[in-house]
Amino acid sequence: MDKILKKQTNSKAVISNSLVVMLLLFTFYSNAQLKTEESEIGLGWSNNSVNTVIFRNSALTTFKNWQFTAYYNSEGKMVLAKRNLNSKEWQTVITPYGGNVKDAHNSISIAVDTDGFVHVSWDQHDTRLRYAKGKTPFSLELSEEQPMTGSDEAKVTYPEFHNLPNGKLMFCYRSGASGRGNLILKTYDVKTQKWSPLQNNFIDGENQRSAYWQMCVSKKGIYISWVWRESWDVSTNHDICYAFSADGGQTWEKSTGEKYSLPITKTSAEIAWKVPEKSSLINQTSMTVDMQGNPYIAGYWDDNGIPQYKVVYLDKGKWNKIDTDFHSKPFTLGGGGTKKNPISRPEILVSKSMLYLLFRDEERANKITLASANLEKKQWKLTDVINYSVGQWEPNFDKELWKEKSELHIFSQNVSQADGEGLVDTEPQAVRVIELKKIPINK
Repeated sequence: MDKILKKQTNSKAVISNSLVVMLLLFTFYSNAQLKTEESEIGLGWSNNSVNTVIFRNSALTTFKNWQFTAYYNSEGKMVLAKRNLNSKEWQTVITPYGGNVKDAHNSISIAVDTDGFVHVSWDQHDTRLRYAKGKTPFSLELSEEQPMTGSDEAKVTYPEFHNLPNGKLMFCYRSGASGRGNLILKTYDVKTQKWSPLQNNFIDGENQRSAYWQMCVSKKGIYISWVWRESWDVSTNHDICYAFSADGGQTWEKSTGEKYSLPITKTSAEIAWKVPEKSSLINQTSMTVDMQGNPYIAGYWDDNGIPQYKVVYLDKGKWNKIDTDFHSKPFTLGGGGTKKNPISRPEILVSKSMLYLLFRDEERANKITLASANLEKKQWKLTDVINYSVGQWEPNFDKELWKEKSELHIFSQNVSQADGEGLVDTEPQAVRVIELKKIPINK
C-alpha cells in the first residue's frame, strides 16, 4: 500500500513539474510574440528599394500627435500622408513632384519643424537640390521648389533632416560624387523661416574619398559616425569614425573631449573601431545614444568569414564592440550601386537597460526581425515582428515618437532590388506602418 501511495505521489510530482515546465515555456513563447497593429497608407513603387532604403531620415515622423510619411507611388510621384496617432485612417496627397525612382539612391526625406511645417527633400543622386516645404502648418500641400542657401546645391546626395534640441532644423548631405565628396550642414531658423550655412565643409574627402555617415540627435547634442570609402566600390569602405557637437553643430570634438579643427579629414578623424578595407563593411547604417549620452553604432562587417551585425559603443571613455551570430552563410560586399544583400542594414535602439536591432535576413524568410539584449548580459533574443516577407526592405522607424514616448512605429513595404541599380518587374505593394504594442524586455 505504501509503495502504491509513494508511486502515486511521485506521479503527481512529475505531473506538477511538467505543468511548471509547460507554464514556463508558455510564458517564454508568449513573451516572444510581439503584438502589432498595422495601418495601410496606399500602394507604392516596389520595383526597387527606393522607398525603404535606410538612409531616409526620416521616412516617418511625428509632431504633436500627428504622424507624417512620404513615398513614391507606382508612377514615381511623391505622395505625402498624415494621420492622427489615435486613428488608422491616413490622409494622402499626390504631390506635383516626382523622382527618378529607377535609382534607389533618390529617396525622400521629411521633417516637421516646431511650427508644424513639413519639409521635404527628394530625388537626388549627384544632382541639384530638390526641396520644398508645406504651405501652412500641418499641411500636405507643398510650396514651389526652392533653394536653401544657393551654395553647394548642384550635386546633392543622401539628403536628411534632423530636429535639433534648440528648435532648429538641420539638413545634411554629400556634395560631390562617390569616393570624392564632402559633407555639408545647413540649419533652418523657424522664426525667420530661412536656411543658413552651418558647415560648408564639415567632413572633407580631400577629393580622394567620401564619408558615409549616420547621425543621431539627443538633448545633449549631435552625434555622427562614418566610414571612409576610397572609391565608388563599396569594398573600399574602412574604419568607423566619430565626432560629437554640444552646440548645435558649430564646434565638434572627439570622444576624449579634444576639439576638432574643421574640416575633419582622414588624418584627423577619431577611429572608434579599426576595420580594414575588403571586410564587407557596410555604410550608412544607424546610431543612437543611451540615457548617459554614450553613443551606440550599428553595422555589419566580416572579421571571421561571415559578415555579422556588430555594435560599437562608448563606455567610460573606451570604445567596445558587441558581436552577434545571427547570420550563417558567407557573402561578400563589393561593387557599386544599390546592393541586393541577404541582410539589411540594421537600425539600433536603446531603452534604459535594453539594446535593440531592427533588421531583415533572408535566412529568416526576409521578415522584419527585432533582436533584443540586456545591456549587461548582452545575450540576444530574436523575434519576428511580422509573419510575411518584406523582400529587400531596410528598416525605418519614427524616431521622434520613440524619443517622446518609447513607442516603436515601423515604416514597411515589400520591395524588390536587383543588384547595382537594376529593376525587378513587380506589382505595386502596400505601404504600411506597423506599431509594436509591447517592446520585449530581457532580464
